[in-house]
Amino acid sequence: MTKIGLTGSISSGKTTASKFLSSKRGPLFSADKIVQKLYKDKKFKTKISNKFKLNLNSKLKNELISLLVKRQSTIKKLEKLIHPLVRKEMIKFLKKNHNKKLSFFEIPLLIESKLMKYFDVIIFIKAKKQIRLNRYNKNYGNKKLFLRLNNHQMKDDKKAKFCDHIVVNNGSLKVLKKKLLNIIRYYE
Repeated sequence: MTKIGLTGSISSGKTTASKFLSSKRGPLFSADKIVQKLYKDKKFKTKISNKFKLNLNSKLKNELISLLVKRQSTIKKLEKLIHPLVRKEMIKFLKKNHNKKLSFFEIPLLIESKLMKYFDVIIFIKAKKQIRLNRYNKNYGNKKLFLRLNNHQMKDDKKAKFCDHIVVNNGSLKVLKKKLLNIIRYYE
């Protein structure tokens, strides 16, 4: 099995790239989807509300976002809770799909979490900060949260050193797909 990791800065186009690459080629593990599931889990929500002294209600995620924007330290505390759970799910996914020719892993903090050893190939999706901010605002509308999360991530030039391929995603979807096809043909 060839394990292909996709990473990149916030709103760089990782999800779009990973869905395109994995389509009809192999299973896709999405760290973001695992995190979304966690926030629907009552035990996890209780753990979060206790850890950060928040009200356990339907607005828990909004309260947590406010806290993230106010304090940088909140991100690290939250990652200590989330990352082991995501890694556990990633290991399950690896075991389940060990017989597939290709498998894909969309992991935003792949490099920051030092997960490189799990992958045969790492593709870094990057885009200019202003383009990423525009994409983020269009989808989530929270510039302060974007800036907080962006500043928390490793800088592109440092991340790129750990990657086998770098895809600049400043243009159209058509251009992105063409670049990705040029890469994936070596592994099919």
